[in-house]
Amino acid sequence: MSPPTTPSSVFPKPDYGKTPTKKKEMPEGLWTKCPECSAYIFNKELESLQMVCKECGHHFNITAHHRLHHLLDEGTWEEFDAGIASVDILKFTGATSYSEQLKKYQKKTGLKEGVVCGLGRIEGHAISLAVMEFNFLGGSMGSVMGEKITRAIERATERKVPLLTFSASGGARMHEGMFSLMQMAKTSGALSRHAAARLPFISILTHPTMGGVTASFATLGDLVIAEPRAMIGFAGARVLKETTRQDLPKGFQTAEFLLERGLIDRIIPRLEMRAELAKLLDYLGPRPSAKSAETPAQRNGHGPVRGHSV
Repeated sequence: MSPPTTPSSVFPKPDYGKTPTKKKEMPEGLWTKCPECSAYIFNKELESLQMVCKECGHHFNITAHHRLHHLLDEGTWEEFDAGIASVDILKFTGATSYSEQLKKYQKKTGLKEGVVCGLGRIEGHAISLAVMEFNFLGGSMGSVMGEKITRAIERATERKVPLLTFSASGGARMHEGMFSLMQMAKTSGALSRHAAARLPFISILTHPTMGGVTASFATLGDLVIAEPRAMIGFAGARVLKETTRQDLPKGFQTAEFLLERGLIDRIIPRLEMRAELAKLLDYLGPRPSAKSAETPAQRNGHGPVRGHSV
């Protein structure tokens, strides 16, 4: 028979004179954990590295304005069509209405629509630029986004400057039905006129670039560039696997997979993007003169401008 147990209160644990301390909690919003290597990165350092993990090179999502800030020469950014906003022409209703979705993402991002377009310079080279914002309804392409991108293309053609686009999109915007799909033809038509004018177009694909954006302007560049490990394709891998009933190759739809098969021309890490784009613009056109490389403020006699208007 086992001896009876003695209540712990009879023999309390000895007190060694240590004062219990409250566990310190890490303040929220100061650090980010990398999903690839699990490293913790100080947010301010991550932002200075253009949202690229210093340990493994993982490319986090980056906002359109953050990208512009690191890409363009200081004081050269001039935004166009910032006030154009989508409307719920089909009165689309899902879990929430399209109108409510637009208001939500306009408040979240501070943008009227999911693409930022304008003119700027990279190491003196004048360019027309369209940068998609994935945080706005997943970068989906609706009629207003398509219109803004088309205007950016036409602006490049009219001013005889190269066109650069940065794509980050889940595809066509289902809330607008056929109006969304029409943007594939509209952007492609504008690019055809741009090509007829013998002007360069560099398309940069970031994670993810899918659906109607991939099937239209994003893959029509004279040079098609991607960021490392970006997911690029038309339909998603799960849909394709269920449709074909076949196992997909390892790395299917990644930038590296598509580079090996010739769909894209180069993979350039984000931290090297500005310098490499400047080199490509050198190859595609004459080096700008010192006068043409001046910013608008410098030409007006105000000297160098600190920072961008983004």
